[in-house]
Amino acid sequence: MGCCGNPDAESISRKAEKKSASMRDHELSHFAHRRDDGDVQYVFSVPGIKCGRCMGEIERALTERPDVREARVNLTLKRVTLVLDGGHDSPTAILDSLNDLGYPATPLELGNEIASAEDVEASRLLRALAVAGFAAGNIMLLSVSVWSGADGTTRDLFHLISALIAIPTVFYSGQVFFLSAFNALAHGRLNMDVPISLAVILALAMSVFETLTGGAEVYFDAAVTLLFFLLIGRYLDTRMRDKARSAVIGLSRMAVKGANRIKPDGTLEYLPVDEVSAGMLLRVAPGERLPVDGVIRSGSSDLDRSLVTGENVPIQVSAGSEAEAGTLNLTGSIDLEAARSAQDSFLSEVMRMLEAAERGRGRYVRIADQMARIYAPAVHALSALAFIGWMFVTGGDWYTSLYIAISVLIITCPCALGLAVPVVHVIGAARLFEEGILVKDGSALERLAGIDRVVFDKTGTLTTSEPEAIINDSLGKTEQSVSRALAQHSLHPAARAVAAAIHVQPADGLSAVREVPGHGIGAIWKNKRVRLGRAEWVSEITSRDLADKGGTAFAIEGKRPTVFAMRETVRPNAGETVKQLKKAGISTEILSGDERSAVTRLAHEVSIPAFQAGCRPDDKLAYLEAISAAGGKAMMVGDGLNDAPSLAAAHVSMAPASASDVGRMAADFVFTRPELDAVTFAHAIAIKAGRLVKQNFALAILYNCIAVPLAITGFVTPLFAAIAMSASSIVVVANSLRLLRLKPEIAAGKTSNENAFSGISKFEPSSGRPV
Repeated sequence: MGCCGNPDAESISRKAEKKSASMRDHELSHFAHRRDDGDVQYVFSVPGIKCGRCMGEIERALTERPDVREARVNLTLKRVTLVLDGGHDSPTAILDSLNDLGYPATPLELGNEIASAEDVEASRLLRALAVAGFAAGNIMLLSVSVWSGADGTTRDLFHLISALIAIPTVFYSGQVFFLSAFNALAHGRLNMDVPISLAVILALAMSVFETLTGGAEVYFDAAVTLLFFLLIGRYLDTRMRDKARSAVIGLSRMAVKGANRIKPDGTLEYLPVDEVSAGMLLRVAPGERLPVDGVIRSGSSDLDRSLVTGENVPIQVSAGSEAEAGTLNLTGSIDLEAARSAQDSFLSEVMRMLEAAERGRGRYVRIADQMARIYAPAVHALSALAFIGWMFVTGGDWYTSLYIAISVLIITCPCALGLAVPVVHVIGAARLFEEGILVKDGSALERLAGIDRVVFDKTGTLTTSEPEAIINDSLGKTEQSVSRALAQHSLHPAARAVAAAIHVQPADGLSAVREVPGHGIGAIWKNKRVRLGRAEWVSEITSRDLADKGGTAFAIEGKRPTVFAMRETVRPNAGETVKQLKKAGISTEILSGDERSAVTRLAHEVSIPAFQAGCRPDDKLAYLEAISAAGGKAMMVGDGLNDAPSLAAAHVSMAPASASDVGRMAADFVFTRPELDAVTFAHAIAIKAGRLVKQNFALAILYNCIAVPLAITGFVTPLFAAIAMSASSIVVVANSLRLLRLKPEIAAGKTSNENAFSGISKFEPSSGRPV
């Protein structure tokens, strides 16, 4: 055997390690979310994230890996979201990298309680706080006796008793800071807990030295009370962050853990929600939340869709109705056909968008990150300079010099700067969510605050995406009943409009129901053909030619046909929204692919003077690019597939939840409420958020400009430094929470544009878009 060891043994060891890593990757694969582009997304919980410096270290280390396409750290949620190359993803290697950095991580899957780890952390802080408070009270009583004149043996005894109380208290309650600091130092880095730990340990060590040497002054009361106030600040900070992310936590609790699948033989089988796939038929009982998005195939009930629309009024659903994951089934049992998996559901999309709100790297975030990275080294340098300077001033008095250095270590903490931006973004996202508006990226709030114009699409944006059918008074009860029954078998907007407009009971006995793409839906009823759809197609079963009528027609074979007129409905608050934008100095215009007469009528209805009709997607894109080239900052509000390029090219963009999938993905904001005042409220939140971020920066900088010189010049004790440091973080978070008080200026339901305008458009059944 050579000195280099056994090559075969080394080869076997490497193969075993590779096999072990492969097995771990397989075990972690069910935490993966495979995206449409083939890449894989993982979310890891990283409790060790404390400040902006931690965020920067993790992101820099991970983005240097060739298999990592994107890495974002969420400070408030203490999470890392990674997008890995789909062909070379290895979550095991990522976990090992994070562990080597000193940030142990665990993968998260949909439905895991976000709050659980934070609840454990809060409980640990509360226990440490209780112990420190109890010890501080008792040591303070002993200190009062010494201050009152106890000396000699009595003083030494009281000092010894104080030491016996203080030492275990510091080691128990201080481990919150000590473990974090040790972990950082062990991996060759600094975090905000390093100067705190150093200050507490030095204060305790000075007091123990004085006690053992019979000194007259000890600082056990200062060390323990210092720890007590630091823990108060950390606990309040944790609780206030919990409040800031309450929207995401609340959504995670709405994620169902499993579902009852209806097997072919009619029996029920319980499946974990991750195993539910599109096409499965699920049974949802009253009182349960829907596990995935889907279409109701049988049964009727009332659903609480406040998660989707922000409205608390339940809606009635029956066979053919669509429903979203997380909505609450209130009254009846329903059978739901899954439309997509839990990872791709509406609830998951909302959670991802809310979590992404803090990950944006806007201008303010980049400033905060740069300042936080240089802060820790600057703290230690200032403390060392204070010690050296006071040693020189006092002629070598190390006791006074160390005392002042401790105060500098404590009072200069980057917490407030680290929280200045992300806490505003996450609170802003939560407040928008309460009003039915989702934001994908915190930096979008910065961009929205600077817009100078809003460009609207017409159909589906200024108007609702669903047309309103006008029922002819001459249509008999039988024809209404049959047409409603036929319409309920189609998801086409025109068919849904017919079903919604007719209020008689749908007819029974339809058979051979078949939807013909581009034409409509047909069936057999009482041995006669019935059709609903394009007029020329429907006219094939009647003696009357409807080709020149257009629109959506219905006929029973051998009987007189009926043509349903379709009219668009202006979105609630559309006119008032335009008025509020003008009041804010923001110009408005319409870019639409519709005919000029329809666009003109709508522009007049909502008081928008500037509009363009007959625009193709490349026309809209070129127009927005021209605005950008001229220095303008336009917000695009659109919903269609043809709006996706202009939504992506605009300075900032918004789409309704009814928009196409591509449109929603391209937009920065998505609003789920029917009212268009989502635009003005989001703009108001963005303006307020920008002000709060600037205020937070000012508060953090002002605090340091006042506190640091006072500490260096010896006017601040370690105890006061602890109170000031904790207070600075709490003030920043409390200032950010003021964003929750902002209310919409336009009262819901009070608008001059609730009624449909008189313009009639022909509806083409295959696309649902005006032609």
